Amino acid sequence: MKYMLTWTERPQGSAIEYENAQKRILEVFTQWKAPAHFKIELFVIRVGDWGGYMMLDCDDPAAVHQFCSMLPAFVFEVRPVIPIGDAVRVELEAITFRDGLAKK
Repeated sequence: MKYMLTWTERPQGSAIEYENAQKRILEVFTQWKAPAHFKIELFVIRVGDWGGYMMLDCDDPAAVHQFCSMLPAFVFEVRPVIPIGDAVRVELEAITFRDGLAKK
């Protein structure tokens, strides 16, 4: 399953708390190794912001949850996604099904 992850930094408090959170995020993240079944297709940071995007393919939703749980200084949104071609195909199938229903 493909997922699009987005994240933003949780509100902290003082400037020193933000600085400490940044240090901890980098300390944790630089030691993290992606599991073999965690295929990262895109991993980018928003310029001038404390957030970003990751497109990944992973058959284990618990591994995705574990990644998000590793960095509690961020608020994550995780959305399962499918290629546009697949979406169009199933939407056309759904329309055909609906159009074929008997009228009451």
